[in-house]
Amino acid sequence: MTTVHDIPADLMIEALSGRLVDDKTVEAPEWSRFVKTGIHRERIPVQENWWSIRSAAVLRKVAMKGPIGVNRLAQEFGGPRDRGVKPNSAAAGSRKIIRTILQQLEKGGLIEPRTTPGGNVNLGKVISSKGQSYVDSVAHEARGAAEARYPELSRY
Repeated sequence: MTTVHDIPADLMIEALSGRLVDDKTVEAPEWSRFVKTGIHRERIPVQENWWSIRSAAVLRKVAMKGPIGVNRLAQEFGGPRDRGVKPNSAAAGSRKIIRTILQQLEKGGLIEPRTTPGGNVNLGKVISSKGQSYVDSVAHEARGAAEARYPELSRY
């Protein structure tokens, strides 16, 4: 069976974002039309479906690197901050956007929180069993496009 690890990121995110929109798992909030995706950006996103693309990327990262929290995901989606004549510095992405996406994915049952056995310390988000089968089915559907673009993947 094809998993999320077998499909290149660009094809996986494209297929996953389309499926998330079709299933109405994630919906862009009203305020998402006016926000930047991080302090390192100068303008708002130009793509109309940027929310579903970011949601798919977050779900893919949780599936591959979980347990992972909001702060680490913000660092993953960050970039270089322009400081004028001074050297660039690392800047994190928007935590509000990532937190809202994680809440929507958790409400859809695709991810779940991971806590310590006592239940008092949150270790981050992990993908649920429903989410794992969801991501793997999308990866299986995207396998044909991946093999067409990268013929050497047919060996696996």
